Amino acid sequence: MNPLTSEEERIGKIIVNSAFKVHKELEPGLLEKIYEIALAHEIQKAELKVKRQVDIPIIYDGIKFDEGLRMDLLVEDLVIIEVKAIEQVNAVWTAQVLSHLKLTQKRLGYLINFDVPIIKEGIKRIIL
Repeated sequence: MNPLTSEEERIGKIIVNSAFKVHKELEPGLLEKIYEIALAHEIQKAELKVKRQVDIPIIYDGIKFDEGLRMDLLVEDLVIIEVKAIEQVNAVWTAQVLSHLKLTQKRLGYLINFDVPIIKEGIKRIIL
């Protein structure tokens, strides 16, 4: 596996720092969408481009369709973030981030669960 680029690493650090800020300010217990909006805002304050609720096209047997898959956040068209606010993270969410990385041909993704007492325990970095 090739190492991540310095740009991917830089973006990753900003994402993690932004997640810490959002968690410290809002704390656990809110809706997922609130954390998504706040996290996007923090990342944008660091002067990175963020897209929310991005459709992921699927190509199957020569046909392309956009229905079905959507990532929460895409940062600088390089890094995918899936935001959760749930008591227990299921392995299916990690698999979802991996699928998103494969389908978009990106290498770095984060699964961030804000419903934890310590945000460090809620951040999972996924590299393809």
